[in-house]
Amino acid sequence: MSRTLDHRPRTRVRATGLGLGIAALLALVSIRLFAPPELGAGLSDRVQDFVTLSVSVVIESLPFVFLGILLSIAVQLFLPEDFLVRRMPRSPALRRVVVSLLGVLLPVCECGNVPLARGLIKRGLSVGESMTFLLAAPILNPVTIITTYQAFGWDDGILVARIAGGFVIANLVGWVYSRHPDPMSLLTRGFAASCAHDATADASSKPRTAARMFLEETGEMLPALFVGSAIAGLIQVAVSRDVLVTLGQNPVLSVFALMLLAFVISICSNVDAFFVLSFGSTFMPGAIVAFLVFGPMIDVKMLALLRTTFTARTLVQLTAIVALASAAIGLGVNLVA
Repeated sequence: MSRTLDHRPRTRVRATGLGLGIAALLALVSIRLFAPPELGAGLSDRVQDFVTLSVSVVIESLPFVFLGILLSIAVQLFLPEDFLVRRMPRSPALRRVVVSLLGVLLPVCECGNVPLARGLIKRGLSVGESMTFLLAAPILNPVTIITTYQAFGWDDGILVARIAGGFVIANLVGWVYSRHPDPMSLLTRGFAASCAHDATADASSKPRTAARMFLEETGEMLPALFVGSAIAGLIQVAVSRDVLVTLGQNPVLSVFALMLLAFVISICSNVDAFFVLSFGSTFMPGAIVAFLVFGPMIDVKMLALLRTTFTARTLVQLTAIVALASAAIGLGVNLVA
């Protein structure tokens, strides 16, 4: 009885989050379909830009979030509890290498990888291994590799540097957090508690369990996605891109400028290469590499989604590690370019 009572507040929060997320989604669709042209004309340019940018991030991310949730449910319900653990190498370092390559089989962008990583933790991956997957999968997947090649080819080693940088940083982070004395303290209390309950079900109840899990995960993810998208849109309106462009030819400042841009725009890793291609004549190759490595791992929208799983302190540390490593890779590319 006490266990049921303990979960009621969290269940109500998830239900509220799901309701707010659906309401916001319906509102956006209604505005897009039925709003008269005069409504937009009455708004200032900044407000129109904010709405357009925020909605574009949501529209771009939402399909991948739902795909990630569905894959997460499939992993939890249909994989035996020790399926992944038994098939992984025994060496921790080799395990993280294998985990970092799972994106080749699961080509979901960074938005969908958050619910998928949550499911992998529940099925036996350690917190450090899940972080390795989270950071590597958006870059080390076929879709991202192909689009990056289409945008840059082999010019300036951008494709190779992106793949190698994503692999190295993901495994570095995995190694750092594998040495943490209490990995479960890196997770939020709500998610840590949900990991303690077995999500498996017999065949007759699996459809019902899958529906419940979909509602719970959607209730967690949708509010975070909308908040992160709104913040990303607000920052893009506030930060002048002209300032960034003026920094483009400085071998040091250009790296940090494009990292800041990647953090702000929160664009999907499957298409970010085509976006940054427009800066190719203005920014140095190392800056472009830093954009392509840092953005899929850490951005405003991604942090909002990750906050459903990891504590704020963990995310600050994670952001610092990834930012420093991405900057080092970008500066190194500029040094040899």
